[in-house]
Amino acid sequence: MVLTCNDISKAYGTDEILRDVSFVLNEREKMAVVGINGAGKSTLLKIIVGELSADSGQVIKSKDVTIGYLSQQQGLTSGNTIRDEVMSVKADVLALEKNMRRCEDEMKNVQGEELEKMLSTYNRLTHEFEMKNGYALRSEINGVLNGLGFASKDFTETVDTLSGGQKTRVALSKLLLSQPDIIMLDEPTNHLDMRSVEWLETFLANYKGAVIIVAHDRYFLDRICTKVLEIENGKGRVYTGNFSDYSEKKKAVRADELKAYLNQQKDIEHQEKVIATLKSYNREKSIKRAESREKMLAKVERLERPQELDDKMNLRFKPCSESGNDVLDVKGLSKSFDGIVLFRDVEFSVKRGDRVGIIGDNGTGKTTLLRIICGRLAPDTGSVRPGTNVKIGYYDQEHHVLNPDNTIFEEISDTYPDMDNTRIRNLLAAFLFKGDDAFKLIRDISGGEKARVSLAKLMLSDANLLILDEPTNHLDIVSKELLEEAVSGYGGTVIFVSHDRYFINKTATRIMEITSDGVTGFDGNYEYYVEKRDEVLSALRAGNAYASGRSGTAGTNVGAAPAGSNQSATASGINSTSQMSTGRSEWEEKKRLTGERRKLENDIAKCEDEIKRLEERNDEIDRLFGDTEIATSPTKLSELTEEKEANEEKIMALMESWEELNERLDINNSALL
Repeated sequence: MVLTCNDISKAYGTDEILRDVSFVLNEREKMAVVGINGAGKSTLLKIIVGELSADSGQVIKSKDVTIGYLSQQQGLTSGNTIRDEVMSVKADVLALEKNMRRCEDEMKNVQGEELEKMLSTYNRLTHEFEMKNGYALRSEINGVLNGLGFASKDFTETVDTLSGGQKTRVALSKLLLSQPDIIMLDEPTNHLDMRSVEWLETFLANYKGAVIIVAHDRYFLDRICTKVLEIENGKGRVYTGNFSDYSEKKKAVRADELKAYLNQQKDIEHQEKVIATLKSYNREKSIKRAESREKMLAKVERLERPQELDDKMNLRFKPCSESGNDVLDVKGLSKSFDGIVLFRDVEFSVKRGDRVGIIGDNGTGKTTLLRIICGRLAPDTGSVRPGTNVKIGYYDQEHHVLNPDNTIFEEISDTYPDMDNTRIRNLLAAFLFKGDDAFKLIRDISGGEKARVSLAKLMLSDANLLILDEPTNHLDIVSKELLEEAVSGYGGTVIFVSHDRYFINKTATRIMEITSDGVTGFDGNYEYYVEKRDEVLSALRAGNAYASGRSGTAGTNVGAAPAGSNQSATASGINSTSQMSTGRSEWEEKKRLTGERRKLENDIAKCEDEIKRLEERNDEIDRLFGDTEIATSPTKLSELTEEKEANEEKIMALMESWEELNERLDINNSALL
């Protein structure tokens, strides 16, 4: 154990962010912290490192444990170059190296005992230098900087002039090189391209220390984390495994919790009915039994109904009309800025129903290509020809299509003036803008909120060709999943740029990788692209590229991935006999218990009907006792008295049977849970 959090709670006014969150982090464990935007993930990390204080609870670290923390915002203003800034984290190693060089110079001028003494010092310094990997220091630093997307020519740039994303990458480089016992990263992939994210995955997966990650990149989390801490409604719950394991287990846990709650509610309702029935008999014995059951019921720990978070957009894209089969034809497209070539001779075609994911390193012109396709930017050379009846809807990652001076309500009403106020309010509610939220200014809302406004406008556009530029940016995992469903179920055509590999893998039917030399196409999803990437690029370099006919090197399309495979057939059949046998026996037992419950319920109903009939007859006998003719006839009085007494005995026996049947029903219900 290197870190323990016990019952961490934090509130801002009446807004409770964290409530009794607990977890244990062991050596070399890689833990993801997940939850919707605003769940308290970053707050928890800040409490762990001491930037915030918890209202209650404890953060316990093992002795001498070091923590390295990367927040979402960095303010590097040292004036250092990128290389010097990163090397500063190895100041102790550089000091050792400096002392070694000094010793080497001084030893040239001494002899005898003094030389022996200096050699001893030198040996100690070199041993320590070697233990701290000093001989590989510069190679290690270059490897980290290159891995995180910095080219050698960037190393001499000063950190003061860097963008926010570049500063974050410098800070991440320093953190990784410092090698703390616990690395804590808050959204580390936001400013990394795909290759840098892949490099970071490998680094963290092999890291000898522990890692805590807040991230929305599900592909990244799948490959790194060994456990997941979910924060939901302020509470924390730990799941073992990676993100996919967590997703499956969460569904099962939610289903089990709901089932347990509904079963308990059914049992409580049943017990309350039994108590009411016992009291209605108005006999001392039945009243005591009712009171006993009431005491038992009062001791039951009531389960809370699993809360369904009101965090899901109602997102569905529907094309207004069908386009022609040829949706887009791009020929000879090139674009440069200030003499720097982004891409040249790009050629590809898009057919109706394609979902094309465009990928590539930062700065290769992916967004520029989308803007040219939309007609918002002119190419240097080449042409973009839309097909018949193509209507484009564009999602801009910078949200320039939004007017910062509008309220959210005005943004919709200005774009779609035919919509009445009720329809607009209903739409905004479906995108989680309720009450006064609809009247927030666009300039004042978060990136995630802007994304939801842009998606709402796009949904209303009725386009049959969607052009999406980084649509998952600023969206939490739940919203990403909804967007995946909407794109996958869309009846039109989609071209999108994204660095979210999970999103690409779920939605794309084609991958186009853009470089300065053009576009290479792959007919398949992201996993297929990864599988074939090196093979295809090697073939292209050797001039042996093979194509499926939809485009060339400036758009080479690799043959489609197999539609299906039987590779897992044998594995899925292992132990199939025993699994079927177990499944059958469980099914048969459940069937038996269900039949038994049905019979018990019928028997209870018969008991209740008979008790009711006998009590109604006894009430009738009581009325007959007041009849003058019967009251003056000893024979009739005797007959009625005997009948009533016999009925009372039958009622008592039936009540005994009724209670026994209900107890058996309780046992049956428990067995069926």
